[in-house]
Amino acid sequence: MRGLVVALALLPLPAWAEFFTLKGHGGPIMGIATAPDGRIATASFDNSVGLWTGQTPEWLEGHEAAVNSVAFNGTAIYSAGDDFTLRRWPGGEIVGRHKGKIVGLAASTTHVATASWDGTIGLWPVDGSDPKMLGSTGSGVNAVVFSPDGSQLYSAGMDGALRIWDVANGQETNRLVEHGFGINELVLNAQDNWIAYGAVDGVTRILDLEAGGDRDFTLDRRPILALALSPDRSLLAVGDGEGYIMVIDTVEWRIVQDFRATLRGPVWALAFSVDGANLHAGGIDEAMYSWPVTTLSDQEQMASAEPSFLKNPDEMGNGERQFARKCSICHGLSPDSDRRAGPTLHGVFGRPAGTLPGYLYSDTLQDSDIIWNDETINALFDEGPDHYIPGSKMPMQRIAQPQDRADLIAFLRRATADRN
Repeated sequence: MRGLVVALALLPLPAWAEFFTLKGHGGPIMGIATAPDGRIATASFDNSVGLWTGQTPEWLEGHEAAVNSVAFNGTAIYSAGDDFTLRRWPGGEIVGRHKGKIVGLAASTTHVATASWDGTIGLWPVDGSDPKMLGSTGSGVNAVVFSPDGSQLYSAGMDGALRIWDVANGQETNRLVEHGFGINELVLNAQDNWIAYGAVDGVTRILDLEAGGDRDFTLDRRPILALALSPDRSLLAVGDGEGYIMVIDTVEWRIVQDFRATLRGPVWALAFSVDGANLHAGGIDEAMYSWPVTTLSDQEQMASAEPSFLKNPDEMGNGERQFARKCSICHGLSPDSDRRAGPTLHGVFGRPAGTLPGYLYSDTLQDSDIIWNDETINALFDEGPDHYIPGSKMPMQRIAQPQDRADLIAFLRRATADRN
């Protein structure tokens, strides 16, 4: 396992209330967290967490698949993702494991909670004592959030239910919502007695926990993928699958900003800076963007340089089009290979599987006798990685048409060859 790779923060982060970006990841940004001391943590599809005190991060590496969520908790950082694990940094040791992807995290002074697509919620004591598993809820859990005193946990998931759990005994105590569509995100404002949720059908709703009733800020965009509350609780930011960010004034209950934040693709992650002056956002671009809250809609859009998987398919040959659709989000083609979820494919023909230095392969690939060539690459996409290399980290996908596979192989032969 690769350990913690530390790089000195040579350039400080810009002062808040200035536009800036944090660049260095090799895949989309899936989660963002901020610490009281101003540090920023970014979780990425490239299997890593970036810890930023300046423009050059410390890379927290050890996850074997995409990292979906990250949270600060005192001196520790917790991260979780598609490899089913919850890890604690520094060190990266596994402190919890589910039977499915972990897509949400929450932290209290005593516990870290994990939301998993296996239908359960993990409660992992920070002192290392025995965990509890809440549920099964019967469907995937997408989001969790603690009450301020840590005694209650709110959860939401694919079944559209918003539940309250008693942390001490692990029992469900109330069900606030039966939405009908999956709920993706939660934000709790216990001080002002409301909870906000965002759903697959585009609903953005705020429930009054004291008086009952709700406020609806649903627009004609779906799904809702990110929510964030400002430190002073006066602004609620909402990110959706069509790339927009809406900002709601929670004092006067009105929309104060609504703008297209991305060039293309969704907004997957939102967080306010610790002073509330900036809004950080992540999406399909390989950078975190941070805008001054007062001038959100006046700044440049995310993903200003389009990744290959967002290029116009009509401008590509069929082989490149297959690569863009099936491979490019995880793999690069250049020798230096930006940080990505998969190893570079430069020089892949004739290379034994699982042997590129510096990449954390699954045991399945490291122990295989596969040599990458026309025949093995064809078989990989004909059968699908889950059948051709069971247990590997490659996503389950096939290319059904023989001509499409042949065109992809021909493109890879040209694009990955050493031109020196």
